[in-house]
Amino acid sequence: MTDYRRSFIILLSVAFLLGLAIAQPVIAKPVEQAEWQQIFDKYNAQGTIFVLDERDGQQTESVYNLDRASQRFSPASTFKIPHSLFALDAKLVNDEFQIFKWDGVQRSFAPHNQDQNLRSAMRNSAVWVYDEFAKQLGEQKAQQYLSLINYGNADPSMDSQVAKNGSYWIDGNLAISAFEQVEFLKALYRNQLPFALDAQLLVKDIMITEAKSDWILRAKTGWQGKYGWWVGWVEWPTGPVFFALNIDTPNRLQDLYKRQAITREILKSIEALPAS
Repeated sequence: MTDYRRSFIILLSVAFLLGLAIAQPVIAKPVEQAEWQQIFDKYNAQGTIFVLDERDGQQTESVYNLDRASQRFSPASTFKIPHSLFALDAKLVNDEFQIFKWDGVQRSFAPHNQDQNLRSAMRNSAVWVYDEFAKQLGEQKAQQYLSLINYGNADPSMDSQVAKNGSYWIDGNLAISAFEQVEFLKALYRNQLPFALDAQLLVKDIMITEAKSDWILRAKTGWQGKYGWWVGWVEWPTGPVFFALNIDTPNRLQDLYKRQAITREILKSIEALPAS
């Protein structure tokens, strides 16, 4: 090989490597918002929130309690978002109108004690409907779905002492961080999950919590007992604002309102929700 040819190949290789380096996206470290502690303190709450603001073509990542935002917790009923996609993909449910007959078991939350469809099961957080989905799917198929969407640790297994009566997304080994919650929600927002488009659109529709003429809030709560979630996004004409909040709930039911109260105050502080 001539010196000229060798030099030419080296230059091509360097150019190729430089091109790869340039093509790699620059991932900015989330900005820690120390002032958000005042809002958590106002509600006497310990926890974290991660907010990704993509309005106006920008991408601003803000976080309170960075360490906790990286820590994985049981997703609890926030898992109803991907679980609904699994059920639709597996043909366990055909549409939002299909009725799931109540099994007659009296549960502590009255709205659970009635027939459900997919929309009401999401709104009422009817665990028994999703327990039936999990039973029909089985652990192996659930693990395949979880790995397919890279959801947290993708582990639907249960410890033996709770395997008979528990739900793996509440009492099992499945766990996800606030950062990972937002990554999943981003893919759903963009219809980029490996599921049929109509399934993704339906799940987003049944997630609607509130809507006005120029914005839509899509979200889901979750409660494991010791801690709670509120995850979702606000859609604006200029772009979405994603969020994932996780807090401790030592007072159990008395603490549940804090999930939305804290998140709404933070979203209002960045004008992601109207001040009124």
